[in-house]
Amino acid sequence: MRQAPLPPALTIALPVLGAASILLAWQFLLPWLGVPAYIVPTPTAIAGVFQKSFALLLGNLWPTLIEALAGFVIGNLAGVLLAVVFVHSRVLQAAYFPIVLFFNTIPILALSPIIILIFGLGMAPKIVIAAVICFFPTLVNMIRGLDSASDNEHELFRVLSATRWEIFWSLRLPRALPMLFSSLRIASATAVIGAIVGEWIGSDKGLGALIIQATFNYQSDRLYAAIVLSSSLSIALFAIVVLLERRAIRY
Repeated sequence: MRQAPLPPALTIALPVLGAASILLAWQFLLPWLGVPAYIVPTPTAIAGVFQKSFALLLGNLWPTLIEALAGFVIGNLAGVLLAVVFVHSRVLQAAYFPIVLFFNTIPILALSPIIILIFGLGMAPKIVIAAVICFFPTLVNMIRGLDSASDNEHELFRVLSATRWEIFWSLRLPRALPMLFSSLRIASATAVIGAIVGEWIGSDKGLGALIIQATFNYQSDRLYAAIVLSSSLSIALFAIVVLLERRAIRY
């Protein structure tokens, strides 16, 4: 039997209560169990890092934000454009889509050093890594979305003498939007992951570099603060995608 939906107030209150319970257990239960602070610092200790080292955290946030945003836009745009090309040319899709899938099987940690060798140690390779990690899910889902219209719908548009351009804007694209935004939700988090992975391999700035430095210097509170900040960045990008999705789907 299908359960009744929760009231709107509970849908907001329950996640807040769940997060609060975890934070309280983290703050009081873990020290009581004897977990050392240098392994898992308490939330108050992590908050103290934000207060004492806010300028340092903010200075390392900006490079990661720029790399993640640029990689997000470039990777998803490339995925959408290539998907449009593939659905309008079965020959190109049959020739090159298997090659694209082959490159998708290469782990990003194995591909990242090659990208850094090609593009150097600046911001460009981090953007490329973030773009690559966003590209493949968007390409696959966009192809499925653009091809999701039924044969009867295509036949109706042909009877109405619609051009290929009109079919794309009035039929294919509206059908593909839900799958596109599903990919963008995933990419909002993976773009940050890609930027941080690039910073791990070759960078002295950014949240990824700060995580590595804090790990080797045994600064666990700063390490957790950088992780919280990177997670907050992913959540912010996810929320922006959700807002854009609501406006686009309504339109």
